[in-house]
Amino acid sequence: MPDVFGQSPTGLAVIIFAALAGGIVRGFSGFGTALIFLPLSTPYLGPFGALIALTCMDVFGPLPNLRRAWVDVDKRDLVRLVVGCALLLPVGLSILTRVQPEVFRYAVSLVTLFMLVVLISGLRYNGAVRRNMVTAIGAAAGFLGGVAGIPGPAVILFYMSRPLPVAVVRATILLFLLAFDFLIFGYLAAFGQLTGSTVGLGLALAVPNLVGNWLGGWMFQPARERVYRVIAYAVIAAAALSGLPLWG
Repeated sequence: MPDVFGQSPTGLAVIIFAALAGGIVRGFSGFGTALIFLPLSTPYLGPFGALIALTCMDVFGPLPNLRRAWVDVDKRDLVRLVVGCALLLPVGLSILTRVQPEVFRYAVSLVTLFMLVVLISGLRYNGAVRRNMVTAIGAAAGFLGGVAGIPGPAVILFYMSRPLPVAVVRATILLFLLAFDFLIFGYLAAFGQLTGSTVGLGLALAVPNLVGNWLGGWMFQPARERVYRVIAYAVIAAAALSGLPLWG
């Protein structure tokens, strides 16, 4: 069987599964596409290939849940997060061009596992939230998004540790990550990293990712916060561990 998008049948099957699973978790929790997709796809696509494919498909994936999220989100905080992200994202991408693919894979998995440990520990932030603090969180997310492909941890940690309704947390993370997709696509183009085959693969993956997002959104029930957290944590842990270069 000939390769498709430069991938063997096995590699393509893993990548499609990662797109579908990432979409389900994203639709259900508001985050998780990168945390699922990057650890599983990077061994086949490489760091920049995985980032490009992720960005292309992820623009379409959240569409079924945008209207619901836009109602729940704090729009001023969302703008501050995006501004901060735009400032440090190119710095992270510049560093990524200077590291080996194995280093990228370790960074993705270890940052993901660290985030998971902190979330499970039940850390909560009850102090005052200032505007510059929100912008700084966005900047940290932009840096992590550039250097490791995962913008979510800083924002997820911050919002899931605050005493906010789960619907607000989900909406903020979902919309911020969508904005990040547009930002990183522009920066990747400026860095000369876009290729036709990888963009084409990303657009094709939008189909299973969109289906996954729809399924995840259908499964989401704000009243079942405990179930929401447990399932999201379990899937993230499995993806992070599977993405470690230790397994080949």
